[in-house]
Amino acid sequence: MVFEPDREWIENSNVYKFMTEKGFSTLEQFIRYTYERPEFWEDFVKLIGLKFSKPYEKVLDLSKGKQWPKWFVGGKLNIGDNIPDLSEVFIKWMDENLNSKTVTYSQVLNEAKAISSWLKKSGLKKGDRVAIYMPMIPEIVSVMLGAVRAGMIIVPLFSGFGPEPIKVRIEDSEAKVIFTVDETIRRGKRINMLKNLDGINVQKVVLNRGGNKGDFFDYRDVIRTGGDGIEETETEDPMMIIYTSGTTGKPKGCVHTHDGFPLKASADIYFNFDLKRGETLMWITDMGWMMGPWMVFGSLLLRGKMGLIEGYTTGEVISKFVEDMRVNILGLSASLIRMLRSQNEDLKLDVRLTGNTGEPIDPESWYWLFYHTGKRPIINYSGGTEISGGILGNYVIKKIKPSSFNGESPGIKAEVFTEDGKIAPPNVEGELVVLSVWPGMTRGFWRNPERYMETYWSIWKDVWVHGDLAFKDEEGYFYIVGRSDDTIKVAGKRIGPAEVESVINSFPNVVESACIGVPDPIKGEKIVCFVVSKETGIEEKLMKYVEEKLGKALAPSEIKIVRELPKTRNAKIMRRLIRAIYLNKPLGDISSLENPSALEEIKRVISGK
Repeated sequence: MVFEPDREWIENSNVYKFMTEKGFSTLEQFIRYTYERPEFWEDFVKLIGLKFSKPYEKVLDLSKGKQWPKWFVGGKLNIGDNIPDLSEVFIKWMDENLNSKTVTYSQVLNEAKAISSWLKKSGLKKGDRVAIYMPMIPEIVSVMLGAVRAGMIIVPLFSGFGPEPIKVRIEDSEAKVIFTVDETIRRGKRINMLKNLDGINVQKVVLNRGGNKGDFFDYRDVIRTGGDGIEETETEDPMMIIYTSGTTGKPKGCVHTHDGFPLKASADIYFNFDLKRGETLMWITDMGWMMGPWMVFGSLLLRGKMGLIEGYTTGEVISKFVEDMRVNILGLSASLIRMLRSQNEDLKLDVRLTGNTGEPIDPESWYWLFYHTGKRPIINYSGGTEISGGILGNYVIKKIKPSSFNGESPGIKAEVFTEDGKIAPPNVEGELVVLSVWPGMTRGFWRNPERYMETYWSIWKDVWVHGDLAFKDEEGYFYIVGRSDDTIKVAGKRIGPAEVESVINSFPNVVESACIGVPDPIKGEKIVCFVVSKETGIEEKLMKYVEEKLGKALAPSEIKIVRELPKTRNAKIMRRLIRAIYLNKPLGDISSLENPSALEEIKRVISGK
C-alpha cells in the first residue's frame, strides 16, 4: 500500500507549479536546483513577498567557510514586520476541554506592536533576550512576534519544564524578561506554572491570565500601552535561541536569524507540505520544541492559519479540532500515532494530508494513519532544531512508500556515508550527512562556537554529520533507522532500534516499544526491548515472533513489559534514559521529559519487583 499521486494531486501542488515556471521536468531537477543555486532562495523570497526594509546586495557569502554562511548580505529584515493587517483568521485555538476561539492577523499585529513598545519603554535594547514560558495559547504568538519586532531575541521554553531546566536556560541566555501564565490545564488538572519561576533571576515577569500578582506585570496592561517599538534589524541578526538536548552536557542553544529559520520553515511547509494560502496547519507540539516556532513563522509568511491545542491531546480532542476548525494539514509524531491507534481504531481524520516527525514511523502505524485519513499523503519529515526544519521529506507529486522519504527538503543535499566517508551502496546503513548550505542552518550555539563545530563538522571536512542512521533503497528513497548514538551493533551487525521496534509493534496488542543496545561480553552488544502492551504475559510469544521476523542473530535478548515509556511533550521516546537506567548510569538532562513516572516504572521492571 503506497500513496500514488494522480494528475489532480500533481498539477495542483505548489512544487509542480514552481517546477513548471522554471522549466523543470522532474522532482530531482527541482531539488538539485534548490541546493546548487542560492538563487532558489531569492526566487522563494519573491514568491512569498517577504518584506525587506533595505534590499540585500548578495544572496550568499561563504567567505568564512560552509560552517558560517551569511545570507541576503547587506539587507535589512525584521520578520516581526511581516505581519499583515488583515481581518482574516490567523490562529485557531482549542483546549483539552474543547473550549475554542479564533484570532485574526490584525489582532496579533496590534498586540505585537504593543508588546514591542512596552519592551522598549521598559529599557530593553536590541539583542536582549526575552524568554517565553507559556502553554499553546494564542497570546504566545503575539509575544514571540512582538519581541522579534522589537529587535530582541526570543527564547521559547517548553511549557512542561520545572524550575531547574528553566533556570539553566535563563542563565545561559541571560534573558531579562519572561512572559508566562499563572496556570494551565493538562489531563484535567490545573498546573501551576508560576511556581516554577521561584528563584529565577530576571528583571521583569509578565503574567497572562493571572492579573496583577505581587511584582508581576499584567499582560493586559502591557497590551493597553499601545504604540509600536519596531526595530530595524540586519538579515543576519539573531532572532531566536532555541535549546535542544544532547546525550551529554548542557542543552545546546541553537542561534537562528531573521533570514534563516523563518525562510527554511516556510519553504518546507510550502513545498513538502503543500500549504496553500488560507489553509490551516496544525502541528501537535509545544513552542519549546522546534516544530512550534516552525509552525508560527511558516504559517505567517505563507499567509496560512495555524492550529494550537492547549493541554493533553486525545483522539477525541484531535478529531473535534480537525472537524470544527477545518484543519487541512495535521502534524503528528509516530508515538502519538501509536497512542491514537491503541485508543480508537475507528478514529477518522478528515484532512488533506498529514505529517510525521520526531522519530521514524513504523510501517504498521503508517498503514493505520494512511487508512484513517482516506489514503491521503503522509509527509514523513526529519531534520532538527539546528536545521530549522527538514533534511528529508516527501513531495506529493511522487509516489510515497510506507515510512519513507521520497526526496531531500528544499536546499538540502543529503547523503548516507559509511564509516570510511564514502557514499553507502543501496540498502546499506550509514551516517546521514548534509553536503550543502541553507539559510536555516543554526549560526552556531549561543556563545559556544567550538561545541557547534565539534558536534556537526568534526568527522569529515566540510560535511555536516547530523547524528542519524539512515539508508537509501534502490529507487533512491531514504529511510531513517534511528539516532546513530542509539545504534546497536550485535556481533558486528549494525541495526537501528526502529527496525526491531517496527516488528514488535506489528504484534497483536502491542501499543509501542523502545529498544536499546547494552554491553554484552560475547556479542559486543545485545538488544533489550521495553514494550507497552494491552496484554500481559506475552514475552515468550513475542520473542519467538521477533526471532522469526528478524532472525535469531538480531532478535532481542530480553523483552520487558512496562506500562509506559519515557517521552517528551511531543511524544518522542527517550531511549537514552532507558539505557541509562538499565546500565545504572547518570540520566543527564531530563528537562524535556514529560512523564517522570515512566522512569520509576522502568526501574521497577528491571529490578524485577
